[in-house]
Amino acid sequence: MKKSAWLPAVIAPVVVAGAVAAPVIANAANDPIAGTNPSAAAVIASIAKSSDAQYSGKLSQTSALGLPELPTGSGGSSLEGDAADVLGLLTASHTARVYVDGPDKQRVQLTQQLAEQDVVRNGSDVWTWDSKERTATHVTLPSDIAKDPRDGTTTPADIAEQAIDAITPTTTVSKPTEVSVAGHDAWQITLTPKSSDTLVGAVRLAVDQQTGLPLRASVEAAGADDPAVQVGFTSLDYGAPAARLFDFSPPSNAKVTEKDLSGAGSHTKGEHGDHRGTPSGDEPTFTGTGWSTIAELPAGTVDRSGLEGEASGLLDQLTKPVDGGRAVQTSLVSVYLTDDGRVLAGAVPVASLVDAAK
Repeated sequence: MKKSAWLPAVIAPVVVAGAVAAPVIANAANDPIAGTNPSAAAVIASIAKSSDAQYSGKLSQTSALGLPELPTGSGGSSLEGDAADVLGLLTASHTARVYVDGPDKQRVQLTQQLAEQDVVRNGSDVWTWDSKERTATHVTLPSDIAKDPRDGTTTPADIAEQAIDAITPTTTVSKPTEVSVAGHDAWQITLTPKSSDTLVGAVRLAVDQQTGLPLRASVEAAGADDPAVQVGFTSLDYGAPAARLFDFSPPSNAKVTEKDLSGAGSHTKGEHGDHRGTPSGDEPTFTGTGWSTIAELPAGTVDRSGLEGEASGLLDQLTKPVDGGRAVQTSLVSVYLTDDGRVLAGAVPVASLVDAAK
C-alpha cells in the first residue's frame, strides 16, 4: 500500500465522526420506517437490513473543498502520483456504476476519459483494475472477513456506516424528513455537531424508506449552505445484476499484485519482474473525540527531504508554512505535515493540529 494511500480512508471517518446517542439505536430495531413519522434512530437502524440488497445504479460524487485543481505535469515521482490520486478524489466530480448482489458480490466502475478503474468482489476474491496503468491487484480475503473491502471507494453506505460507528452524545439529530432520491422515497436525517471546534457544519443522510439502503450522503462545512462533499445515486434499480459482472480476469499483459492478508506480504508479477514485500505497518493513532478527532501517522510516513522539481513544487502549492511544518486547510479537513515527518489530519482548524503535535 502506498504510504499516502491512507489519506482518503482517514479523512472519511474524521469528517463524519459523531452521530446520535447509542441508547436510541438499541431501542429502534423494531420501528417501521415506511410508515408515518419514524424516529431518527429507526431510520439509522434500518440501514442494517440493506446488507442483502441486490441492485444496480449510478453514483455521482461532487466535491467543493476549496482545494486548487491539480496541475498537469509529467514529473513521474511516486509522491506526485500519490498526490494526484488523492487530489483527484477530493477536487473533481466523479460518476461510477455500482452493481451489488448481497454482502459478498460487489462491483464499482469509475470511468474517466479513456480509462476505467474497477473494484470487483466475488466471495473471498477482490480485484482492483486500472486500465490506464495496466495494473491489477488480487486480494484473497480471510474466511472470517465480514466488512466490505472496497479499497478507497466511497458510497453513501460507507459514509452512513462511518457516521453510525462514531456515535457520541456530541451531535444533534433532526427528525426525519421525506425526500426523493433517484426516484425512490427516502427519509433524510441531519446530524449537526454541538462542538464549535470542528469544520463540519452538518451531515445529511437519505435512506430508502422501503429497503433501508443509504441513497445519498452529504457533508456541509460550518457556515455553508451547499455540500462540500456529496455522494448519491442518480439512478437505482433493484434486482440481481448479471452474474458475469462479478467475474474478472486481468489481461495477459497486465502487471498483477497478489495480496496476502495473513501477513506474509505481497507478490507482484508482470512485465517488470517479480517483487516481494511486506506491509509497512504505518497505521494512524487517534486523539480527541467525536467531531474533533485527530488522526496521526508516525514520523517517517512522508519523507520531504528528497523531494525535487515538480513534486516539491506541488507540495508548496498545496500547503503553507506553519509552526513546525507545512499544512493545508480545506472547508472540511486540515492536514499538517510536521518537520519530523509526522502527518496529522482532522475535521478541525490547522491550529488544532499544530497544538496536538506538540
